[in-house]
Amino acid sequence: MRLVLLGPPGAGKGTQAELLSDKLGVPHISTGNLFRANISEQTPLGREAQKYLDAGDLVPSDVTNRMVEARLSEPDVAGGFVLDGYPRTVDQADELEKMLKAADRELNAVLNFEVPEDQLVDRLLERGRTSGRTDDNETTIRNRMHVFREETEPLLEHYDGLVVTVDGVGEIAEVNERAMRALGR
Repeated sequence: MRLVLLGPPGAGKGTQAELLSDKLGVPHISTGNLFRANISEQTPLGREAQKYLDAGDLVPSDVTNRMVEARLSEPDVAGGFVLDGYPRTVDQADELEKMLKAADRELNAVLNFEVPEDQLVDRLLERGRTSGRTDDNETTIRNRMHVFREETEPLLEHYDGLVVTVDGVGEIAEVNERAMRALGR
């Protein structure tokens, strides 16, 4: 099973990706984890990404695409994967399709987790209070929501026909049951 998880910040993609990965027996591939691993291992891509991060810039799609491509070529991904945080733009989705086509593979589904924006803001503010994350403040959260709507939401149209919407409101196990049912499991 090859899945992409979509949804705004705070929708629970990371949590659900881990659960789906375990239940489906495929790796959870998170761009955040890829960045951290490449940087800590000082790979050429990690050093390149670090330059952008040190300058306070976003890591360009080209670097992210190459990290994902390298990860998708590893043997444990042959049976599938759960992608979390990638693709974030239509351009990245096009690159992912090229990677999969080169490996004679395709996506099985795109799960879109929907949560009302006010609940997302409340979730992220609570996360900020409990984790100490300084980026979980209302101004930054609202900006991340705007960026999501502008850059990532167009993927729903791009992936038309593969998108399965999952209600992301409720207990973690309840949302996971909905996701598994949406996948026919």
